[in-house]
Amino acid sequence: MRVRLSAVLALAAAALLLPALAHAANFDVNAATDAYLATVTGEAKAKSDAYFEGGYWLILWDALVAIAACLVLLFFRVSSGMRSLAERWARWRWLQTALYGAFFTITFAILSFPMTIYEGFYREHAYGLSNLSLPDWLAEHAKGLLISTIATFILLPLIYGAIRKFPRSWPFFATTIVAFFILLQVSIAPVFIEPLFNTYKPMDDGPLKESILSLARANGVPAGQVFQVDASRQSDRISANVSGFLGTTRIALNDNLLRRGTPAEIKAVMGHEMGHFVLNHIVKIVIYMSLVFGVGFLFAQWGFGVLHGAFGGMWGVRDIGDQAGLPIIIILFTIFSVLATPVQNSIIRENESQADIFGLNAVREPDAFATAILKLAQYRKLDPTPLEEIIFYDHPSGRTRVHMAMQWKAEHLNDLAPDDPAGGPAAVTPPESDEPVPQGPDPDAAPVP
Repeated sequence: MRVRLSAVLALAAAALLLPALAHAANFDVNAATDAYLATVTGEAKAKSDAYFEGGYWLILWDALVAIAACLVLLFFRVSSGMRSLAERWARWRWLQTALYGAFFTITFAILSFPMTIYEGFYREHAYGLSNLSLPDWLAEHAKGLLISTIATFILLPLIYGAIRKFPRSWPFFATTIVAFFILLQVSIAPVFIEPLFNTYKPMDDGPLKESILSLARANGVPAGQVFQVDASRQSDRISANVSGFLGTTRIALNDNLLRRGTPAEIKAVMGHEMGHFVLNHIVKIVIYMSLVFGVGFLFAQWGFGVLHGAFGGMWGVRDIGDQAGLPIIIILFTIFSVLATPVQNSIIRENESQADIFGLNAVREPDAFATAILKLAQYRKLDPTPLEEIIFYDHPSGRTRVHMAMQWKAEHLNDLAPDDPAGGPAAVTPPESDEPVPQGPDPDAAPVP
């Protein structure tokens, strides 16, 4: 009797599982990915591709502008003149270096301003990606310049102190200083810097806010509040972050995400951002980037000897410990950074990919994640060649991310409601629309609390 009962139960279980297994077998990951990407076509796709591909050239042009500005400071002896002025104004060496750093930051900003305003204002408006008026943009640029000047005032004496104290091994100490400075910036930015540019206010109470806080609690994110940011004053880009360090952790999402995203999409985005926090990506990126910076400093140390030997007298630069030689170091570091672009992008892209997987596992909304990614097509090329993605993308491409979501869906169809054998988007509007993407009756998506 027990054998017969077991056989009956096995047959019943098979009858229940067979439809789900058939559903999983019929799901085509590539077809589902193509179906999502096919919703971005025509002018919207052409505009997105043109904007992003133009960024490839901006890497080169930004580098050339920086090098040209530094050469002006050197050949016209502006740099050595600023050093001499700082020496007349201050008695202590560290203060002379700090004053020079402030002079340099402001002068460099003036020399590179034509490129800055083109790239940050006119180009953004040409592609419809900025909501700032020129006066507002100039005000924000001035705030950023002030913050950079203060940071240089503090950081430069530390780096040049290391150069003078350890003339042979200074790249190691400079790398350590920069790493700690970045961690400090990450700690204070959510509390002291970001509110200078945007207004942060608690998100209105409701089911969506509670679901975000529940997601945070379930994944060990120590934040008891969700903040809403008025990013729409700058642009229509959707964004969110879980930022902070050493007790300053804060969950924030911008008003564009709230306005343009469905509840499921918002949760999918927040799951990704919480993944960065839980997986300690800030610390890891600082460590990996510090190694890259270390190689850059070694390159700058070698190159300084070559350039100073050829032009040092003409430029009025005494030695590597002379802050007037900062433009030489920046020229060399700029060249190195351009060459190291694929390495730096790969480091960040790998962390973004890990956060994608974390978010999919935490939120279980693959279709909502895919439609959220499509909204980024407003300013990111969705479907690059593999070589493009390796060199120029600091995030996985849209195709890679949607494919990842569909692969996750394929592996979890037995856990989800098997009612959509097509496996593709039920209804998707182009991401350039400001309206939320309609999901349709998608039973594969778990309901938002």
